[in-house]
Amino acid sequence: MVDCAPWPARARTRSSETIEAGREHQVLFLHPSTTLITHACFPSLPPMAGNKVPPALASHKQDRKVRGGWVWEDTQHPPKRAKGSEDEEPPRKLPKRKIVLLMAYSGKGYHGMQRNLGSSQFRTIEDDLVSALVQAGCIPENHGTDMRKMSFQRCARTDKGVSAAGQVVSLKVWLIDNILDKINSHLPSHIRILGLKRVTGGFNSKNKCDARTYCYMLPTFAFAHKDRDVQDESYRLSAETLQQVNRLLACYKGTHNFHNFTSQKGPREPSARRYILEMYCEEPFVREGLEFAVIKVKGQSFMMHQIRKMVGLVVAIVKGYAPESVLERSWGEEKVDVPKAPGLGLVLERVHFEKYNQRFGSDGLHEPLDWTQEEGKVAAFKEQYIYPTIVSTERDERSMAQWLSTLPIHNFSATALGAAGTGAKVPSSLEGSEGDGDTD
Repeated sequence: MVDCAPWPARARTRSSETIEAGREHQVLFLHPSTTLITHACFPSLPPMAGNKVPPALASHKQDRKVRGGWVWEDTQHPPKRAKGSEDEEPPRKLPKRKIVLLMAYSGKGYHGMQRNLGSSQFRTIEDDLVSALVQAGCIPENHGTDMRKMSFQRCARTDKGVSAAGQVVSLKVWLIDNILDKINSHLPSHIRILGLKRVTGGFNSKNKCDARTYCYMLPTFAFAHKDRDVQDESYRLSAETLQQVNRLLACYKGTHNFHNFTSQKGPREPSARRYILEMYCEEPFVREGLEFAVIKVKGQSFMMHQIRKMVGLVVAIVKGYAPESVLERSWGEEKVDVPKAPGLGLVLERVHFEKYNQRFGSDGLHEPLDWTQEEGKVAAFKEQYIYPTIVSTERDERSMAQWLSTLPIHNFSATALGAAGTGAKVPSSLEGSEGDGDTD
């Protein structure tokens, strides 16, 4: 026998019209989300089959389940939609994935790689990159103003005017279809994304980078003796001079104190000691009637202006402005006047992840970060954008010739005790949170 006790308090709170409607159609409301229909509660009424089902209940008729003499009906309301979007599908929420991007760019006209929020007058490579990521739909727009939200990190903070053929950045993005094509469609032609790889969730492109390889392209008349014309385009680098250059460059190999090769370090700071794996000059070649050579250097990390000063001191020695002994003295605590070569010819060639590749490159889940398949694209980009820019800018602006004319004013014999042994660090607004990261 069905208990037809008085209605519960929650049911009695319903309006009288609702209760009467329930009685008319033999419906007892026991819960806001459940409807019970029975003949026993209202024996004076004719069977339910003879009653007309109201339209509001007819739409749920197929969803009812008969259990004995009872009919159970789920009357929960469908999910609410936002106002004004009745006919719109809710936006898809794609999962974010940690990736690395292989970048190449010509640095002419840019104030370095790193973005400087609040300084819109100084355009950087990351300004164009972040804008392209937002427009391509890879990251939300608010990630463009706060790059920490996408865990963004670059391997090297290239300086003003410095180019790159193998820069690598790590970040979290939505892996949309044709992602590389879409990003590149919003970038200028002198900035390209050449490759993409998935990496571990905690990957940081700066911290996981074991070493960086830079190249410095310069006209060979930079090695001509000081008695010759500053810009003698007919000059050709002899085998003997090339051998001398490589002998001097090889002296940089190993660990040395490079406090004289940057403006940010004191002579006794441990971070001023840097490890150079190799440094050498390749065979010269001719472009547009002018002979060039490329110096390559591989090191764990470099400080601001370090590579340009390493090149500048060797040039000063080969030309006869400085004695070879200045090289040894520059690694001591004395303050040595080290000239800084122009930034035009400096290019970030490649970044290395040997330890990461050893641990994750062959685990079956991740790819090694070696970029062998992208080498053709890298070489093509250098030939199309980087090398021609260096050659044409050197011809138009004569940056190397103008710098060579300043070498006589340097005093390579004068020395001073650096920083009085305090090891006090010269503050720099460029260091930011990256500390001793690669900045040249």
